[in-house]
Amino acid sequence: MTAFIIANMAPIMFVSLVVMLLLGYPAAFSLGAVGLFYAVIGVELGQFHPDFLQALPERVYGVMNNDTLLAIPFFTFMGLVLERSGMAEDLLDTIGQLFGTIRGGLAYAVIFVGALLAATTGVVAASVISMGLISLPIMLRYGYDRRVAAGVIAASGTLAQIIPPSLVLIVMADQLGKSVGDMYEGAFIPGLVLAALYAGYAFLVSMIFPAAAPGLPKDAIGFREDNGDRGLVSLGMLFLASCVFGWFMMRNSSTHGADYVVLSMFYGIVFAFAVAVVNWVVDRLTGFRFLSKMAQQTTFVMVPPLFLIFLVLGTIFIGIATPTEGGAMGAAGALILGAVKRRLSWDLIRQATESTAKLSAFVVFILVGARIFSLTFYGVNGHVWVEHLLTSLPGGQVGFLIFVNALVFVLAFFLDFFELAFIVIPLLGPAAEHLGIDLIWFGVILGVNMQTSFMHPPFGFALFYLRSVAPKDRYTDRITGKRMEPVTTGQIYWGAVPFVIIQLIMVGLVIAFPAMVMHYKGVQSNIDPNTIKIEVPQIELPPLDLGPPQK
Repeated sequence: MTAFIIANMAPIMFVSLVVMLLLGYPAAFSLGAVGLFYAVIGVELGQFHPDFLQALPERVYGVMNNDTLLAIPFFTFMGLVLERSGMAEDLLDTIGQLFGTIRGGLAYAVIFVGALLAATTGVVAASVISMGLISLPIMLRYGYDRRVAAGVIAASGTLAQIIPPSLVLIVMADQLGKSVGDMYEGAFIPGLVLAALYAGYAFLVSMIFPAAAPGLPKDAIGFREDNGDRGLVSLGMLFLASCVFGWFMMRNSSTHGADYVVLSMFYGIVFAFAVAVVNWVVDRLTGFRFLSKMAQQTTFVMVPPLFLIFLVLGTIFIGIATPTEGGAMGAAGALILGAVKRRLSWDLIRQATESTAKLSAFVVFILVGARIFSLTFYGVNGHVWVEHLLTSLPGGQVGFLIFVNALVFVLAFFLDFFELAFIVIPLLGPAAEHLGIDLIWFGVILGVNMQTSFMHPPFGFALFYLRSVAPKDRYTDRITGKRMEPVTTGQIYWGAVPFVIIQLIMVGLVIAFPAMVMHYKGVQSNIDPNTIKIEVPQIELPPLDLGPPQK
């Protein structure tokens, strides 16, 4: 029996951890307890030296000394301050007015704002709760199907999981031993493509089931001109001029991929904001406006989050700032934005700080537990067992990716994304590297897959967040005065199912088209090194005078 336990310590440890997690014990304490328990057993069985656990304090200190993880509290604090600064409310109101008359327009607005909030806050809870409080009553008021409305809001909030500055991408990069900046840049385009797939689903629903996603009535649209015109032509011209200006400023740039997009966007928003400010000043002084009300309102509402995106992501992508420094600048920018909107207060800062401290402590405790578990697990060559198990799968890289994604998808029913990142990723990373898989690409694939952990019925956190703010009982709409039916938990769950399928389709797309991620490596050279010929010019040296011969 002793020989069997010693020979199979690694799988026994892994199964014990899974059992404890399924029983509902907290992940941090389950990891620590299993690691310490089997370390003691290993010492008693003579598998470890009695001083084996003396390496533990140094590993725990390594967690505290990890500069990369400092980005987590910065981005969390930034997201919580922005949530309370009214930015989401302003965005949803303005973008909802912009898309409102189009069938499914409110759904497009929620997806668009969800992507913007994801690129500024990086916190799923903040995005889902904000959009649930603001947009769900409006969507129900104008006749949206409850399943469609709930699914769009929950899924759009989870874009904060994959669009930088996502917290899970920070953890993923740390666990895989890769640069956070590279992980952010690799995930940028897949995040935007996923948002486009959500919009495509909303379009199909509005075409096939028009009553499920109607457009707003004309009398519900504001920001009109004196003659009743919506001023969309003016907005379109400003958008086009901003794009041209951004292209003009970047025409000789050697940047590419996400760097090029973010820098072009920065120049474009600076141009649009300057035009909108000039329009506002001229209107105040002379009463003449060359921009419509819609164009000016959209510009003033869009510029703050877009500028924050550049302040955080742009500085990271172009190498000016590390992720930690970018997060610090984003947190400072969120405080400034809150002060400008006159929403900043001591109570707001206190609440954001407390929530940030709780999440940071949660992450650190899980990481400490993971370090304890991994010390024992690596001591019994568990990493070798996992690597041999995964690399022996049929199908090579493709077979490995299919199995791993199926495993993560199933585990996401029961585990939080942080728990998956700290427990599963360290075991999968070495096997992926052994098979020659790029770890940034692998991390983005798993990041998209782990996003489903927020949407899985019945344990998805995004569904819980939406359930907490969706009406549970019949209520009276404050605008129309009508009695409205509640949103049931079943409707929220069924609304999430199509978006889980879309997320799985996105996993397949990232696997099939790795260029969506691999652009982070830069532009590849087209020169064949075999055709390079180095010619060294012949140099004629003057004769060397050694003097008369010696006798």
